Amino acid sequence: MGTIVKWIKRLSVFLLVSGLLGVGSIIALYFYIKPELPDVTSLKTIQLQTPMKVFSQDGKLISQFGEKRRIPIAIDDVPPLMINAFLATEDNRFYTHPGIDPIGIVRAATVMIMTGERKQGASTITQQVARNFFLTREKTFIRKIKEIFLAWHIEQNLSKDEILTLYLNKIPLGYRSFGIGAAAQVYYGKTLDQLTLAQMAIIAGLPKAPSALNPIRSPKRAKARRHIVLLRMLDENYISQAQFEDANNAPITAKYHGAKIDLSAPYLAEMVRIEVINRYGEDKAYGQGLNVYTTVHSDRQTAATTALINNLLNYDLRHGYRGPLGQAWTNDEVLSNKELLLLLKDKPSYKPLQPAVITAVTEQTADALLANGEQVTVSWDGLKWARPFISDKKQGPAPQTAAEIVNAGDIVMLRPIPAATKPAQWMLGQIPDASSAFIAINTNDGAIEALVGGFNYQHSQFNRVTQAERQIGSNIKPFVYSAGLAQGATLATLINDAPINQWDERAGTAWRPKNSPPTYNGPTRLRLGLAQSKNVMSVRLFRQVGLNNVINYMTRFGFDKAKLPRDESLALGSASMTPLEVAVAFATFANGGFKVESYFIDRIEDAKGELIYQATPKQACLACEKQIALGTDTLEHWLSIEGDALAQCAIAPYSSQQLAPRIITEQNAFLMRDVMASVIWGGGDWRHNTGWNGTGWRAAAALKRHDIGGKTGTTNEAKDAWFSGFNPDLSATSWIGFDDHRRQLGRVTHNINLGKHQISGGEAGAKTAQPAWIEFMKQALEGIPQRPNVLPENIVQVRIDRESGLLTHKSDYTSRFEYFITGTEPTVYVNNQDADSSFDQLDEYSEEADESLDDLF
Repeated sequence: MGTIVKWIKRLSVFLLVSGLLGVGSIIALYFYIKPELPDVTSLKTIQLQTPMKVFSQDGKLISQFGEKRRIPIAIDDVPPLMINAFLATEDNRFYTHPGIDPIGIVRAATVMIMTGERKQGASTITQQVARNFFLTREKTFIRKIKEIFLAWHIEQNLSKDEILTLYLNKIPLGYRSFGIGAAAQVYYGKTLDQLTLAQMAIIAGLPKAPSALNPIRSPKRAKARRHIVLLRMLDENYISQAQFEDANNAPITAKYHGAKIDLSAPYLAEMVRIEVINRYGEDKAYGQGLNVYTTVHSDRQTAATTALINNLLNYDLRHGYRGPLGQAWTNDEVLSNKELLLLLKDKPSYKPLQPAVITAVTEQTADALLANGEQVTVSWDGLKWARPFISDKKQGPAPQTAAEIVNAGDIVMLRPIPAATKPAQWMLGQIPDASSAFIAINTNDGAIEALVGGFNYQHSQFNRVTQAERQIGSNIKPFVYSAGLAQGATLATLINDAPINQWDERAGTAWRPKNSPPTYNGPTRLRLGLAQSKNVMSVRLFRQVGLNNVINYMTRFGFDKAKLPRDESLALGSASMTPLEVAVAFATFANGGFKVESYFIDRIEDAKGELIYQATPKQACLACEKQIALGTDTLEHWLSIEGDALAQCAIAPYSSQQLAPRIITEQNAFLMRDVMASVIWGGGDWRHNTGWNGTGWRAAAALKRHDIGGKTGTTNEAKDAWFSGFNPDLSATSWIGFDDHRRQLGRVTHNINLGKHQISGGEAGAKTAQPAWIEFMKQALEGIPQRPNVLPENIVQVRIDRESGLLTHKSDYTSRFEYFITGTEPTVYVNNQDADSSFDQLDEYSEEADESLDDLF
């Protein structure tokens, strides 16, 4: 008995000494490692790496950029069932242990001793937080010791909910998703509160091995892991038996979901990405959760995208069908639907075009299989347009049967017939060869309200709004005419609309600019010359203003002087400009003569919603300018202003530093707005056979608004087609052409299958570019009241003779009221044979003109 007591004492001493040595060793090890341990208090202010998000002005998500997808969530926003799924699987004693779970460690050690394998982990959620934020994943003894000490430190400084929040937001869960918020979006396209129990269990099972247990890549393994998670939840009484069985029997529904984009504006998103990187660098741009709010409004951006796509597809359709993309089979062996779907899987789709395989052809229909597995029938209405494409200028005969167009096995593109009722009706389509661009800006401050750089960003990332410098054609003429008005011409000035035949000694040939169509009316008023886009009149006016004067004048609108040709071809638009430059320049006419600068970022907020950047664009404001000039721009005075004058001003009181610079007179801008309204509405009296159309007449019937104006533009050989136009608050430019500068937009013949409402003849600005502008404006201006062209000071209106531009006593169809800058109106009547209202009838280049424009402005 004494021997037993002696051994018990010795064992007790040994255990006590061993315990003391163990504790001492742990303390010594702690102080040894402590200098290497990071400061865990930094977790209180940790900045989780979250992507940059780009939004529209009205809060629609356009894009996000960043290597890691993360949607930070608060613990209160996590469904209790999801929290329980993670606790049951990863750390069920999380809320009771001090950061290290001794029971878990003993259990894991016992299993390893008995089996020789590491089948159970012993790391708590706190330890995983320590590892994920501060340590590597290398499996070494020293790393594990550091992890344990860090976990203990974390528990001393953070609450359990704070630790769990960090864990749920940090863990990698596959497919570049980090945190449960991103995983819910990536795998199910849902927010956390929309997930089912089965889906929660899938996500809760991922931390162990995100790649191996991925429900997209390995659905069988994911299902097995889900079963384990659900069993653990059942064992811990987090769910009932019925809930377990329902979730356990649920199918695996996960599939990859990209970021939930609300608004398609990829060209703009790329502009934002580059701008933010230039401002803040890649680390901040991609990882600190910046929220960038652009100036575009979702409705107008959608309208611009739809208008461009529809117009480009319509242009492509009338030029004929270029044939299938390929063949699914070339012999009598027809592939199964399963084989066809595999073939279509890698074929790109470009909304609204979808890849498909023609499976059968009848007399006037074709059956097809879409890439999504849907079987559709293309009716004759969706096929009959497809006469053969021969060249940009020539099309083959209209087809009479479906077999003339497609064959079984053809890989084609289909698209829904516009405005078709459900079920959707389909038509044959093709990826357009031509390209296009559309840009709309706010005329008052230059904010970009819609931007589309091409047919489809995935098809081509080249942003034609900002990067494509194309010949501007007749879009140049308003600036030439504005220069003429600044030098004393009037809208009633007569310019000889007659052919020009001038010998060019340098080229050794005669220069013979021609009107399109080649009709000439003799002496013609400037109003008609611009509205009907008379080329020879533009050249003659250009000569009268002077080469240097025109170039200097155009630089005021933002055009690069070095890129403006120093010859008379400039009068016809031989200069190359981007659609953005053109839209900004046209805004000057709309806003009363101010030069605004385009911008596309309204504000930037950090991840906490704090404002870190706010745009402060200079404003075009006539009322502000007048108050500043009078020295009455005080707060008291601004508060006393009522009505439209105050509505024009974005900020009051205003200062000259916030006012956009004036580059042309208010009167000049008014006259140019009025004459460009004639481009759309024409003039004359149709009852007396004196009526005439402007080149943009299609917009009159379509929009039925009198507060719009614009100008068509077509270059030599129709390689570029333009339409630029505006209302008081919106300036928009539409361009269409081929990226290959050698190709012409060509011409089309009448297609007997398509009825009378179709475009035929040579492609031009009015036919080819303006339809997109019209469609956009119809949507953008819907519900917005018309605003009259307000008559500024020093503008008078007098009745003139339509033929001569002189004063007249008549009030019939031979006359009209015309606007003049005070002092430039005619002073004699038409019956005075000595009167000459022409500005200058000389064809020769005027050296004197080059010296006078700046003085007269």
